[in-house]
Amino acid sequence: MKKTTKISRRSILTAGAGVAASAICATVLAGPKALTPANPEGPFYPKHEQLDKDTDLTLIEGHIERAQGQVIRVNGQVLDDQGQPIEGALVDIWQANSHGRYHHEDDRSPAPEDPNFQGWGMVKTDADGRYAFTTIKPRAYKAEEDWTRPPHIHYKVSRRGYHEIITQMYFAGEALNEADKLLNSVAEDERHLLVVDFQELDGIPHGRFPIVLARVT
Repeated sequence: MKKTTKISRRSILTAGAGVAASAICATVLAGPKALTPANPEGPFYPKHEQLDKDTDLTLIEGHIERAQGQVIRVNGQVLDDQGQPIEGALVDIWQANSHGRYHHEDDRSPAPEDPNFQGWGMVKTDADGRYAFTTIKPRAYKAEEDWTRPPHIHYKVSRRGYHEIITQMYFAGEALNEADKLLNSVAEDERHLLVVDFQELDGIPHGRFPIVLARVT
C-alpha cells in the first residue's frame, strides 16, 4: 500500500460537498424502512479516550503525514422506520488500518500499526439526519486460522428515544464477503442492507450507508 500524500485536509473534508445533489447521497424518500441489521461490536471498540476523533480519520491533529492506504468517503442518513431523518444521532465508527490492524492494545496482529491513522471517529447527524466520514479502506485480516474477515467498518449509532444499533458496513464486490461468519449471521434477505457499493467522485471512492433505527415504544 502506498501512502496517500499531497492531498490537503481541506480538499479531503470538502470532497463530498457536491455529493448531496448526486445519486450517491440522494435523500431517502419517506415511507416504511427496514431496520438496519445488527452485527457484533467485536473486541476492538476503543477503550480509552483520544484527543482526535473527528470525521477525518486520515489525518491526526498535529501530524504532518496522512494515513496509509486508499482514501474513501462514507456518508448517509440516519432515519426512523418511517423514513424520517433523525437529527442529533451520534454516529460512531472504528476500523482496522490499511494493513488490517486496529489501533487497539488488544490487537495482537503482526500487521504493522499506522501512527498516522486515527482509527476512530464520531459525529452527530445534522437536521436532515446526515453524516459523513473521510477514512481509508481497511484491509482484510485473519480472525481465526480458517477465517479471514473481509474489509469492514464498525458502526454504533444512538439517539435518545431510539434503540441503539451496533453493526458493520461491508464493501461490495469483496470475495471474502461470501464466507464471512458475521455477515452470514444476518438473514439472507437483509445482508444487502450492510453492503455498500462505492463509486468514484473526484478521484475518491464514495459510499452511501443509511442507518434505520427503531423508536423506543
